[in-house]
Amino acid sequence: MEPGQDDILLKPGLKLFFNRELSLIEFNKRVLAEAESPEHPLLERLKFISIFSSNQDEFFMIRVAGLKNQKQAGVVELSTDGMTPQEQLKEIRKRLIPLYEKQTKILLEDIIPALEKEGVFFHNYRDLSDEEKEELNKFFCQSVLPVLTPLSLDPAHPFPRLINRSLNIVFAINDKHKKFDERKIAFIQLPSFLPRFVRINRNSGYHFVLIEQIIKAKAQVLFPGLEIITAHTFRVTRDADIEIAEDEAEDLLDEIAEQIKHRKWGTAAVRLEVSGRMPHYLVELLRQSLELEEDDVYILNRPLNLPDFMQLVKLDIRHLKDPPFQTRILPELQGVNKNIFSAISEKDLLVHHPFDSFTNSVLRFVNEAADDPDVLAIKITLYRTGTNSPVVEALKRAAEKGKEVTAFVELKARFDEESNIHWARELEQVGVHVIYGILGLKTHCKVLLVVRREHNILKTYVHLATGNYNQITARLYTDIGLFTANSEIASEVIHLFNYLTGYSYYKEWKHLLVAPINLRQSIISLINREAELHTPDNPGFIFAKMNSIAHDEVTKALYRASIKGVKINLIVRGVCCLRPGLEGISENIEVRSILGRFLEHSRIFMFKNAGNPEFYLSSADWMTRNLHRRVEVAFPVYDENIKKELHDILNIYWRDNTKSWRLLPDGNYEKITPKNGAAPFSAQEFLLKRIEKARKKIPQKILHFFKSQ
Repeated sequence: MEPGQDDILLKPGLKLFFNRELSLIEFNKRVLAEAESPEHPLLERLKFISIFSSNQDEFFMIRVAGLKNQKQAGVVELSTDGMTPQEQLKEIRKRLIPLYEKQTKILLEDIIPALEKEGVFFHNYRDLSDEEKEELNKFFCQSVLPVLTPLSLDPAHPFPRLINRSLNIVFAINDKHKKFDERKIAFIQLPSFLPRFVRINRNSGYHFVLIEQIIKAKAQVLFPGLEIITAHTFRVTRDADIEIAEDEAEDLLDEIAEQIKHRKWGTAAVRLEVSGRMPHYLVELLRQSLELEEDDVYILNRPLNLPDFMQLVKLDIRHLKDPPFQTRILPELQGVNKNIFSAISEKDLLVHHPFDSFTNSVLRFVNEAADDPDVLAIKITLYRTGTNSPVVEALKRAAEKGKEVTAFVELKARFDEESNIHWARELEQVGVHVIYGILGLKTHCKVLLVVRREHNILKTYVHLATGNYNQITARLYTDIGLFTANSEIASEVIHLFNYLTGYSYYKEWKHLLVAPINLRQSIISLINREAELHTPDNPGFIFAKMNSIAHDEVTKALYRASIKGVKINLIVRGVCCLRPGLEGISENIEVRSILGRFLEHSRIFMFKNAGNPEFYLSSADWMTRNLHRRVEVAFPVYDENIKKELHDILNIYWRDNTKSWRLLPDGNYEKITPKNGAAPFSAQEFLLKRIEKARKKIPQKILHFFKSQ
């Protein structure tokens, strides 16, 4: 590195980083823009409205909760952009309020009126006919009233312990049986199993009433003989980050199960959402009872708990949804009688989900491994598998057939802990050797290893991926997987599992980059090498795609490479703390973010290497948590045809001029649009059309075979 480059980065007052929390808000701002876009079908726009709220829930439960804890603890350390926890909390609220207002406007003034034109209506209870009210009264008495529990607030009954993110109703009531009218307060917490949308039978269309309107209308049944003054909905968000002193926890599984209970109702509140018409005295009562500050209260003039609206996306109205698509089956896997192991033996195989079939690649791999009598052992890391997982079923079947099956289950997979505990116990019951976590680390790598006896020799097959072994998200997220029988990679995967399941200080990593062992150092070395090899005649180039960048050392390495003249193209879907376009520092760095029908989740890293490009795929983003506090893997791609395919994928995404956003030096994003008469180009739509063309070339006999599996 040339003298003086470090001095540039150390220049006083130079702001090299964006704030991580504010960058996450910018991402959700782009999500909201998708809800506003008329390019999406109506129910897909409603889906983005719901996703925006779900993202905000997690943001408050984890990120805001962390800042509030820092503030309470008196933390004086500044963020990378020089802000105190208190300053960050103030700025977060300042930026979120206009986004909430925009969300409300999109929902109430755009999406819902448009849905009404398509025959989907949301009615106020008071506007219904007498017959409809009577029908809802029967529904209330038979299916709602028995599961509701009114909770009073008085000296004998303290403020109730309300479940995190539950929908609640607060009632102000007059007791006229007293000598003087006495105002009382009561609460109803709506059970999660109640339908949020109650359908009314009319001749045509879909007609709904929100469950809370019915409950408020029937309040007299809940509080007979009392006068209902007012009733309003509210919602509490709590700190949901599970912290476990693992060195003190005798049984990690039991400890996490216990922490999940506390997450629901036993942790500190961090946000209060209230309906816009709630009287001030009730808002203050709730705020003070929850020990919140005024800035923790968000007054919303629209229905609360918008993640519930995701249920409506299931309505059977095809033209209001994205058109269905069928995935591609790799040509190498199309032979009806072909063994998947023989296909992998011939050459490495790349699958790009959801465009390439997860069922006829990954699930086929694990199913054939479970049923093949020559397979002796299966080892897998499981982070998020979803419900009713066919992967878990295949592992259970393999164990029942006497194979050696090892499943490394990450119990600390945030918000999936309860599900993971459930099926981990199921695996144990059938003889799968289940390993629960590594002390102090979260295991996030996605690795599947199969050992097979072939001609009295043991041969190892490996699947490495950027995403989870989850058949549901494989249709919703873009991820990439690599199948290989490369013996050197397989050997290192074996050492990786030994590191996960036992005691290992293996250091001879020549192929895999493993966090927290060597991934951080290797990424920085690859960036530095690109700068060192850069010449005017053979300029350096880094092309990378990931979810987030929030690592100081890696970011500074990218700055130094940019200063040297290396061109750096970054596709970063979410958080990006790197500041592009800084004069003399990051002028050679361009950052884009792509949002569309599918969640961009794949991580691809390309380094030009003076004309001999190196490609890595990874489970890890360039973030502190990934490189320091997780077990992650970046794995190399050696097959030249697959390298070309990955380069093609990166270029396709870079061409996107309809779903792509460019990060500006001030932290804002601008939408990339077609210029100079160029045709609109969507990367995801292009890839969908390409697989459709490929499918049309597959013989019908083969298609019928795979549909029957």
